[in-house]
Amino acid sequence: MPELPEVEVLRGRLHDVLPGLRIDSARVLKARVTRPWTEPQLDDSLRGSVFTAVLRRGKHLVFPLRARDGAEAWMHAHLGMTGRILVEDAGLPLHRHAAIVLGMGRRRWVLVDPRQFGRVGLGTVEGLGPEPMDDSFTAHVLAAALAGSRQPVKSRLLDQSVLAGVGNIYANEALHHAAIRPARPAKSLNSAEVARLHHAIREVLGLAIRLGRSLPIDLERGADGLFYFGRGTRKTASPTPNEPALERWAVYDRAGQPCARCGGRIRRDMLGGRATFECRGCQQ
Repeated sequence: MPELPEVEVLRGRLHDVLPGLRIDSARVLKARVTRPWTEPQLDDSLRGSVFTAVLRRGKHLVFPLRARDGAEAWMHAHLGMTGRILVEDAGLPLHRHAAIVLGMGRRRWVLVDPRQFGRVGLGTVEGLGPEPMDDSFTAHVLAAALAGSRQPVKSRLLDQSVLAGVGNIYANEALHHAAIRPARPAKSLNSAEVARLHHAIREVLGLAIRLGRSLPIDLERGADGLFYFGRGTRKTASPTPNEPALERWAVYDRAGQPCARCGGRIRRDMLGGRATFECRGCQQ
């Protein structure tokens, strides 16, 4: 499932092409994706609106609009597990898994979603925790979120009301980076461990965003319409000393392989119903 870095990279690419484009129509081809909003509601609300920017909140894309009466309006989208957003020539054959289509003259905005776990709706996104890449997200904020919780620290990080945008992949990676066991009770972390975890969260998210921004994304037909860090087959255009040229997860999806830090074997367990990867050698 796309997490904060994937959505942030896509946000930047969409922001390059959408502002100034006017929505002429809204067609809903998969009603599940827009519930509870119906096609007539979306068409009436969006028709005549102009995209003014593309923002992100957690794993959600947020689209500020200037409505046809000049008022401010909002649309949001979540990619679910298999969602892709295309901005393409309106004359192209429509993708067979298109779920919602916004006509924009000679262009169109399309959410393609084979499994229909994505969502598109009106308004903004509520109920999310702080943004991990914002300056306001400090080690003290993280400490307050962990304090008093008996949940495993990894499960706590996955709670979107606690921290917006971090999912299973980046929680695994951040905990390894911070040398903390995923099953540790959140409240058991001391101040030094919280500081390490805070730094690790921002480090792994920031690395993925930097790599994603250096790679091409095809918004026309969606074959490469979403960057995923960790595929291990693509190199960043300009690696730095602190940024490995080849994408690679440290622990995620590497069960049985050696840990690059200590040489121990990476193991896979289930924690809170989610696959969890860790190195028992260096995550104490």
